[in-house]
Amino acid sequence: MFYLILIIVIAIIVVGPSYWVKYTLRKYSYPEDRYPGTGAELARLLLDWANLQAVKVEQTDQGDHYDPIEKAVRLTPGNFGGKSLKAITVAAHEVGHAVQDRDGYLPLKWRTQLVKIAASAEKLGAAILMIAPVVTVITKAPFTGALFLAGGLLTLGTATIIHMITLPMELHASFARALPMLVHGKFLFAEDEPHARKILRAAAWTYVSASLMALLNIGRWWAILRR
Repeated sequence: MFYLILIIVIAIIVVGPSYWVKYTLRKYSYPEDRYPGTGAELARLLLDWANLQAVKVEQTDQGDHYDPIEKAVRLTPGNFGGKSLKAITVAAHEVGHAVQDRDGYLPLKWRTQLVKIAASAEKLGAAILMIAPVVTVITKAPFTGALFLAGGLLTLGTATIIHMITLPMELHASFARALPMLVHGKFLFAEDEPHARKILRAAAWTYVSASLMALLNIGRWWAILRR
């Protein structure tokens, strides 16, 4: 009974944030024509307002994000061309990162470097886990295989740790940058502000929820290697 409760609690902790983020963003994707302008148009307007004319607004299939290297706000098709509350709010969140970059916000610079480390660590972790059984068979030393297994699991969990560390930076982009621009610029209908806050919170948690789901990948690897 104890283990069943433990599994349920872990599942809620891991899956819960991802479900909440997806539910919130999907909920405010309708009505699709709530605002007169698209997310891309608002992003361009906010960037110009912030004296960031050199920052591009581009469409992407790789998830909504701000690229501090290429100086580009990138929005998924639904947010780039969409006119929903979600589209314009997510666009404002990504512009918030561009403003952080303009202001030399140190946590954004740290996050940029950490994300590179996380991406490399995830690839390394997957590779280590793939060769762990082979190493065990070749060396005939279960302890050596166990060390490879532990190393692979730890590296796969790096992304989760990094995104948890950088969550305050995401919240800062939402509530210290994006929300003031939306409110002071009167880009939101008055009744939409509380809902925009929910979207901004969900946008900040996007990477954390995705990395928590990656922990399920670790569980899958563990199950495979125990067979």
